[in-house]
Amino acid sequence: MITTAIRVARVGSAAELAAAALMMLGYPALMLAALVPSVPAFAAAAAVTYLADHYLHRKGSYLINRLSKVRAGLSIRFLIRELLLVLLLARLSLSDNLMFYGAVAGFIAFYGLQAPHGALVTLIRNRRRMPVATRNVDLKSRIRIPDAPPRWLLDRSAEKMLHLDLAAVVGILISAQTDSAAAGFAGVGATIGLGCVYVLALAPYVRGRKIPPGADTVLAAMDDWLRVHRPETVLYFSGSKDSAYQVNMWLETMEQLDSRPLVILRERAVLERLAPTTVPVVCVPGGVHLMNMDLSTVRVALYAANVGKNIHLLRVPTMKHVFIGHGDSDKLASVNPYSKVYDEVWTAGRAGRDRYAIADVGVRDDDIVEVGRPQLAPIQSWQGVPEGRVPTVLYAPTWEGWDDNPGNTSLLLAGENIVRSLVTADPPVRVLYKPHPFTGTRSAAAKAAHQRITDLVRKAAEERAADARFTADATETAAARAELARIEALLGRSSRSGDTGDDAEATRDGVVDVARFEEIARLRAEWNTAYWRSFPAWEHRVITDAEPRLYDCFNVSDAMVSDISSVVSDFIASGKPYAVTDSAELGEEEFKRQNTAVRAAVILSNGATELIALLAAVRSPAADPLAGERRELKRYLLGPDEPTSLQQFNTAVRNLAVKAAARNRGQDARATELTG
Repeated sequence: MITTAIRVARVGSAAELAAAALMMLGYPALMLAALVPSVPAFAAAAAVTYLADHYLHRKGSYLINRLSKVRAGLSIRFLIRELLLVLLLARLSLSDNLMFYGAVAGFIAFYGLQAPHGALVTLIRNRRRMPVATRNVDLKSRIRIPDAPPRWLLDRSAEKMLHLDLAAVVGILISAQTDSAAAGFAGVGATIGLGCVYVLALAPYVRGRKIPPGADTVLAAMDDWLRVHRPETVLYFSGSKDSAYQVNMWLETMEQLDSRPLVILRERAVLERLAPTTVPVVCVPGGVHLMNMDLSTVRVALYAANVGKNIHLLRVPTMKHVFIGHGDSDKLASVNPYSKVYDEVWTAGRAGRDRYAIADVGVRDDDIVEVGRPQLAPIQSWQGVPEGRVPTVLYAPTWEGWDDNPGNTSLLLAGENIVRSLVTADPPVRVLYKPHPFTGTRSAAAKAAHQRITDLVRKAAEERAADARFTADATETAAARAELARIEALLGRSSRSGDTGDDAEATRDGVVDVARFEEIARLRAEWNTAYWRSFPAWEHRVITDAEPRLYDCFNVSDAMVSDISSVVSDFIASGKPYAVTDSAELGEEEFKRQNTAVRAAVILSNGATELIALLAAVRSPAADPLAGERRELKRYLLGPDEPTSLQQFNTAVRNLAVKAAARNRGQDARATELTG
């Protein structure tokens, strides 16, 4: 019942639900206490509303966001509490008392300070938001970017300012209880005084040398850096904050390019979620600013997603444009007709080329280049289930997509059957459930199915932990958890170091420390090892965080169940058995005909009864009937193992850069002929 209430209220925990309930009930209790009247009851109810409100804000509760949409935002809640305090004074027959008028005047003056405070905070934030935000770009030596205001001034500023009324509320309540106006006037004076101090503390940051330079100066400095750095290959990306993984998957490849790389982003939300990298990064939200940027040295532009904002770079004729995507699968998105706007389309293997030929969407075969998948290097080949360990099966369904096609995801029709079959399998297996990050973002039904599967996995984990057949080395897991906590603390300090949350200062100081970068990479590898040791190897697990990453889950798994998506193509690199769900019920023959990546898979119906064959292949690799087909399919989908994918990718970049340079020379020659 509590779980249902949490889901309906869209809060994250029982404690959050309790805080929301207390805050909702607190205001009627305040009114009742004011009408009775009872100073102690009012004080108790006020304390509850203050604490519950603060807790929900700290948690970033969905409820807080919704309240602001129905005209019950933060300022209104504080104002209501103060008006009820005035009502309490009136009911105590203190309306003729000087304290009553002092309280009314004090609260009016306090709210009079909200406008200049809010204006200053907004002005500071706007002036410190530069037209470009960068990482690993040296603008510091070119323009003067002043220090950000102290974080406490701007962080949760509205909440801090409003909470200054606490002194007045406490003082007035003391006066109401003791019939002495001194405490009330002292409290009101403290509230007004602190409010004035807060406003005055903000004022210096909107004038003089504390203001960052204007847009023209910043853009000129950016162009100067570009002329010196002379980037040759650009990775361009635009998308929502939840799609940052699509650009993150290419960062390591960009770091290993033979040419000088640059990452161009269009949304600050994506920049905030960008993985650590040594590659220079420029975030340019404004289309005009991007189109005016000096990118004359760039010869190859790589696009990880088909989005409307691509046009702002596609219009540049001096570079060659390539669609590289963010995965290689048999989904319709992998043969988007929009792809014909690019000079070339790069696929992992022969399968991608054939996919475009079959789709006939206008992409010429001559414009397709097979480059492998450089990101797959961390995926380990399967050596069979280690002796004495329970086999692990990863269930990694894709998201529901933009329409209600039943073939998009197995979650809706098959997900519960798949997980139920796995958690009840005999001999037992361990289940890892890692859904797509977008799961439930569009479809309420998919969100509900995800929650039911999560509950199913967690319940099965609890039952297994209570089963005497499964034992764990408590000392080893405790040591691993301690190690995990130690590493997380180190990573937390590293990620917070120098982070003020200020756009201008992050741009100024955002040049990566290579030694620190390598240290973080080492810590993340240690974190991954400690994570898998921090619980028994037979324990079912729901994994929805970014860490551990999908490929880490591949490496600890012995088999996978998924849907038509790039996840399947990537998993094939491991050589491990896998199953794919035919949720649209096309039938095995037609399903394999339409989807190359499932040709070496166990095909599941929505009932998931075919999982028996997958588990048999895991338990007896020598008798696996699909092992040979998986090896052939791996080469077809992902290309040859030699030369390495990174070598193939670098060669493709180099060849296309030569074509771009040749075209530019030809254009210059023709222009000279026409004007000469």
